[in-house]
Amino acid sequence: MPTNKLNIRKGDEVMVIAGKDRSMKGRSRRGRVLEVSPGSGRIIVDGINIMKRAVRQTQQMRQAGIVESPGPIHVSSVMLVCPNCDAPTRAGHRVRESGSKVRVCKKCGKDIDE
Repeated sequence: MPTNKLNIRKGDEVMVIAGKDRSMKGRSRRGRVLEVSPGSGRIIVDGINIMKRAVRQTQQMRQAGIVESPGPIHVSSVMLVCPNCDAPTRAGHRVRESGSKVRVCKKCGKDIDE
């Protein structure tokens, strides 16, 4: 199965643009990417799509009760936030003189990868 190339990486800041947690005027929903799954096209964002799950107590390891954890969200529902201009943007690509590829902000033109 071919893997999908994603413009979003672990540690990036993203803004939710679709779904139940989407950003609206006056309510910006942003978070850091915790995990990326290119095969399924989904990412896990800190504080977004919180799922609750009832768990049992295991031999003095964990307290029983309801545990909240972030669930996966599709990569098309989020937009990358440029660390330079602090605006949601698309990512372009450019090749440096050294031959390495770098992501570039389409709004301000600066490098996203430092």
